[in-house]
Amino acid sequence: MGWEAWLVLVVVILLITALAKELAGSDLLCLAALTILLTAGEIDRAVHSNPVANNGKAVEFKSKLPGVTDAAAGFGNSGLLTVGVLFIVVTGLVQTGAMTLVTEPLLGRPKTVLSAQLRLLLPVTTLSAFLNNTPIVAMFMPVCDDISKKGNISPSKLFMPMAFAATLGGVCTMIGTSTNLVVNGLLESQTDYPSFPMWEIAWVGIPCAIAGCAYLILASRWLLPDRRPALSISGDPRQYTVEMEVEAGGPLVGKNIEEAGLRHLPGLFLVDIERDGEVLPAVSPYVRLEGNDRLVFVGIIESVVDLRKMRGLKPGTDQVTKVAAPDTQRSLMEAVVSSRCPLVGKNIRDGRFRTKYNAAVIAVARDGERIPGKIGDIVLQAGDTLLLEAHKDFSRVNRNSSDFFLVSHVENSAPPRHGKAWLALGLLIVMVLATSFCGVDMLAAALVAGLLMIVTKCVTGGEARQSIDWPVLVTIGAALGLGKALQTSGLAETVANQLVGMTGPNPWLQLVMIYFLGMVLTELVTNNAAAVLMFPIAMETSKSLDVNYVPFVMAIMVSASMGFATPFGYQTNLMVYGPGGYKFNDYLRLGIPLDFLMMLVTVVLAPFIWPF
Repeated sequence: MGWEAWLVLVVVILLITALAKELAGSDLLCLAALTILLTAGEIDRAVHSNPVANNGKAVEFKSKLPGVTDAAAGFGNSGLLTVGVLFIVVTGLVQTGAMTLVTEPLLGRPKTVLSAQLRLLLPVTTLSAFLNNTPIVAMFMPVCDDISKKGNISPSKLFMPMAFAATLGGVCTMIGTSTNLVVNGLLESQTDYPSFPMWEIAWVGIPCAIAGCAYLILASRWLLPDRRPALSISGDPRQYTVEMEVEAGGPLVGKNIEEAGLRHLPGLFLVDIERDGEVLPAVSPYVRLEGNDRLVFVGIIESVVDLRKMRGLKPGTDQVTKVAAPDTQRSLMEAVVSSRCPLVGKNIRDGRFRTKYNAAVIAVARDGERIPGKIGDIVLQAGDTLLLEAHKDFSRVNRNSSDFFLVSHVENSAPPRHGKAWLALGLLIVMVLATSFCGVDMLAAALVAGLLMIVTKCVTGGEARQSIDWPVLVTIGAALGLGKALQTSGLAETVANQLVGMTGPNPWLQLVMIYFLGMVLTELVTNNAAAVLMFPIAMETSKSLDVNYVPFVMAIMVSASMGFATPFGYQTNLMVYGPGGYKFNDYLRLGIPLDFLMMLVTVVLAPFIWPF
């Protein structure tokens, strides 16, 4: 190997070590590694292109290390751009409650990790066999979040298994992942062999998917952390009293409290129900809801915001509909009433709060105690904390007002747009069908879907900008540049040839080594790059051994599609990195055994199904 390959090897080892020890964010570490290789490549070019070093002749030297163009190419990669645009599509689904509309009848309301995983992994794996993995993960991210909150389940127990299940489903058919299509295309264009039919890989892919899902359900219980977002459920002085009304003819009518998901909400307690002028205290979980029931809850701000977004419930005050601002320009605010506020000593209704401030009071917090009576009847006191629905400019306009001690915006609190749920869902379905069956490029379909989400106001422009997870995109872009360095420096090919040469003429050992190398390369470079690198090695190996090529091609397809051990082994791994609250070591713990389990299933079944 040349010095370039050795440098790349050292940088990759240092990067993996730094990621494992969490010395900094994954985006910063990957960017730093790429910067080192980029700088070395530019110095190499400058030295070798110097006229003095070339007898006075100016020559153009192409370094084996990535240059500016190579590094920038990673950030312009269509896969990276697709992930970025899909963040906008996902936000449209969240803001309209579209996924809940469809998945709630299918998934129900699981209360345990095992039940949630069983109900989640089957549809994800099945859909991924026919549709692109990335939109499938995008579709089910809000579902995982919803299940976590309503079932009081740690998100870290759901997001990674869901993303891994999508990867497992992708190897069940030839159209399940782009890697299968790439390898099938190479087989047809670079050899005399015919391409595989759609279900050929299923002989290995379906057993891999079954074994993988079983492993995820059994092993994630011990190998994934129980990491939950910080909710100040106890000891929070802001225990809000909030009144909600069941929409007549809505999806909650006829369901009992348990079925409606209103029991055991984190940080929220259903105090009583008012029905036809009568109060039902100590509400049983089996009481069935009726239209126009008024429900009184006490709880923390995070859960009150979730309650406001629940389909079938609306604020108990009609003042919300009278706020002079379109839904897309509204948000929730917290305001602490000052002693100078002219409404102190008056109730909210008689003080005409909405008329004076163009804001509707959703809930009130006072010294951590429940405030009896309806929202409109609450007499305001200095120090009360009000949860308001108002125009987004409310905080700016009233920040320096003497009426309030403090005004602050509540993050991710835009009112739900349930009326656009079917529209958002329709856009997603059209996007998936267009990419899966009409040959439309994934990026083009995602861009159109994202733009239509904004145009139809399923999501606002501001929400679209805020939805993009920039650290994830930087990590993907830098990782693609590092993968390019592995290729151009010759490190990947050198290591592959050396290791394959060590196994001797035994076809089974050669198959194991081919799979192992494909698996390792997938963790370090992109899945398609790993497939392209390993394909000629696999074909040459089968030719030199004079054995059936099919097991080797299948090993490439499966190994290049399965990247579980690192967050950047596959782009869907990175999509769930933040929402699941994961660390680099979480992927190592759950992913490495899964990688080897897939290798075991493939190298045992492939020679049996397609004998050497």
